Amino acid sequence: MNDPGQIRVSDAEREAVVERLREASVEGRLTLAELTERTEAAYLARARAELDQLTADLPGGAPAARPVSPLAPAGGGRESIVAIMSSTERSGTWRIDRELSVFALMGDVKLDLRQAAVRTRGVDIAATCVMGSMKVIVPDGVVVELSGLTIMGDKKVDVVQPPFGQSAPVVRIHANVVMGDVKVLGESRVGRLERAWRAWTEWWQTRRQEVLGGPGADPYRAIPGGMGGTGRPDAPPAPPYGRPYGHE
Repeated sequence: MNDPGQIRVSDAEREAVVERLREASVEGRLTLAELTERTEAAYLARARAELDQLTADLPGGAPAARPVSPLAPAGGGRESIVAIMSSTERSGTWRIDRELSVFALMGDVKLDLRQAAVRTRGVDIAATCVMGSMKVIVPDGVVVELSGLTIMGDKKVDVVQPPFGQSAPVVRIHANVVMGDVKVLGESRVGRLERAWRAWTEWWQTRRQEVLGGPGADPYRAIPGGMGGTGRPDAPPAPPYGRPYGHE
């Protein structure tokens, strides 16, 4: 008799677990980095036991398979972050439960979202930078949507995006920039934070290596379903899903 934990999982079961993880994030149980990592692991899972590990420390475990609802907009109101001829930073453990409004006038704003408890169905940032700058650090594997007007300024996204079609966490930034700059950087570009070792981490890392083609594989080559390699031998190894969006 087959071990139930070794039964192959379906796409519907993977999507159901991803939705449960997203709900756990909204409930404040997972940080953005944890949500992103577990979401990637869910899509790499092959057996039911692997999926079960991803929700073992969450109430209710994995939900029954059901259609995944689209991301809802952030809650009402905005949280203002202002830097006028100064610098402002948000990092470590902090809470995001509504849209962030950033204003930098000859100042600098740094937002590190990796350990943030995101209580909304995605992160929304509305920014205005006038002769100022904003740097946003996110986990690799999130979807970054950057829009807005740029006049004599610069906007850049250097984040490893997930394969097309996966329901990864979304960070939406609408930035109007005048003689300033906005940078969105993935964790592989700024250095990884230390996080707790989970029971599923070992098989997840092994599966990543399998996706890359084995321990000796070139980490910069194109990945099936991904977006290609960085092509830079001097760059730090990127996660398995190809080149960062917007990489030069």
